[in-house]
Amino acid sequence: MTARIRALVVSAAALATISGVPGESIQAAAAPTSPGVPPAALLPPETVPHASARDGFDVASALSTPDREESRIDVGGCEDVVHGRLVGGDATGQGFQSSVPGGQVSELVARMTNPPDLAAWAAQAGRCSKVTVDDAAGTASSTVTVHPAPVVPGAKTLSYQQLLTLRGQPPELPELRLRTVVIAADDVLVLLRDAGTTGLDLDALAVAAWQHAAGPLGR
Repeated sequence: MTARIRALVVSAAALATISGVPGESIQAAAAPTSPGVPPAALLPPETVPHASARDGFDVASALSTPDREESRIDVGGCEDVVHGRLVGGDATGQGFQSSVPGGQVSELVARMTNPPDLAAWAAQAGRCSKVTVDDAAGTASSTVTVHPAPVVPGAKTLSYQQLLTLRGQPPELPELRLRTVVIAADDVLVLLRDAGTTGLDLDALAVAAWQHAAGPLGR
C-alpha cells in the first residue's frame, strides 16, 4: 500500500455529506444538530480481534476539517462514492481507528438529524462502480461493489467493497481493498470499515457495534 493510495482513502474520521448525481438530492435539508454520542457507545477495544494502536476521534471535529481537492477529471458526480462520504455535516459522534493484522479497522457511531438514504447511496454506488479519479493524491481507478448487507430489525443497512489501484503502481504492490458496513435507524448511524486484508467478519462486527451502541444511546 503506497502513501499516495492511502491519501485517496477517506477514513471514518473524515466522512462528509454525500450528494447525488446532478439534480438528485440524497439527503434532506439541514436540521438542528442531534444529541451527542458518549465514547461508551463505541465497541470496547477487546471486541476487535487482535486490535492495537487504537486512536479515537470526535466526529464533529473531524467533519470540520477542510475537504480534499476534488478530482480534476469529470467523474459524473461519483466523487462521494469514490471517497466513501456517508455522514453529513450535522453529525455528532465518536469513532476510532485501530491497527489489526493485515490492515486497519474503524468504527464510527453518529447521531444526526439528516441521516443518509442508504438505498439511494447504494444506487449511486452502482452507477459509479468503475471510475478513474485524478486528484491531489494521484490518479487511481476505483471499483465499487455493493454486497448483501446484514439484516437488522428496525434498521436500514448497507454493505459494499471498494478496490483502489494507483495508475503506474508496481505489480508487486496490491490494490487497496476497503470494506464498509453501515447500519442506521432514526437519528443513529453505525459505520464499520476495514482496509487491507484483515479477514474480519465485518458484518458480525457491525451488528455487534449496533447492539452495543443501543444501551449508551438509550435505544
